Amino acid sequence: MTDEPLTPGGQTGPPPTEEELRAAYEAELAQLRIEEVLIQTIVSLLNLGARKAGLVPGSEAERDLDQVRLAIEGARALLPVAEPMLGPNAGPLRDALSQLQMAYAQLAGGAAPGEDGPAGPGGQGEPGGQGGEGGGPAQSSGRLWVPGQ
Repeated sequence: MTDEPLTPGGQTGPPPTEEELRAAYEAELAQLRIEEVLIQTIVSLLNLGARKAGLVPGSEAERDLDQVRLAIEGARALLPVAEPMLGPNAGPLRDALSQLQMAYAQLAGGAAPGEDGPAGPGGQGEPGGQGGEGGGPAQSSGRLWVPGQ
């Protein structure tokens, strides 16, 4: 066994030079498709949104409704662009977005996800925990779907 570091190909030898690293990066970029980045971004937004909603076991302390709202709005903006590329595979992403929106509405209204609270089915919860008429900015703009409204 040798003490030389492994190269990206798993071989031993000196570490790659900056030029070699740059060339490898450029080769990766040349292979990358915008569609892949777009879809991965939507998936990442939905996954991170679920985590920030406390829906991932052990992430309850990370709850941040402003971050959840941003994840929802970002996914809602990007999903229509990606749907033609996804075809029937868009269904699971739409479902995940709907579930995240429902959890957000329940959390913003004070109920835990899955409970019928002020923002549960038929409820009138306020996004972002804001009171007053018309809800928060996302809801009043018509860009946020809230169950029962």
